[in-house]
Amino acid sequence: MNNQKGFTLIELIVVIVILGILSAVAVPKFVDLQADANKAAVEGARGSVKSASPLAHGKWLAQGSTGTVKIENVDYTLINGYPDRDDIATLAGLDTTNDYAVDVTVDTKVTISKGGYSFTYTEAAVDGVPDITVVSP
Repeated sequence: MNNQKGFTLIELIVVIVILGILSAVAVPKFVDLQADANKAAVEGARGSVKSASPLAHGKWLAQGSTGTVKIENVDYTLINGYPDRDDIATLAGLDTTNDYAVDVTVDTKVTISKGGYSFTYTEAAVDGVPDITVVSP
């Protein structure tokens, strides 16, 4: 009787080749997912900013159009009734320490970015509303 145990060398090589082919197909898809995740995160941040701005404006109107509003025990500075460039990321609940990069080099604008994707928030002009523009991809 032939008591054969284990796999032959050919069977092991075939399994290794199949695993190599699968990994060659799967790795580019996982790399692509990271770019998609960064894009989705920036789009979500943009949506948060677009929501936070009119909410602060509504509170400003309800309080009698003062220079600041208090939301969740935090005072936010408003310019022409809308959040200023320094407060908008915090007001929108964005984690600017770990997740998003914030660039405030222009006087009335702030650019919020992550992984090559970004958008710009421009403070409201007199009798206007803030502008939120997609900058890259």
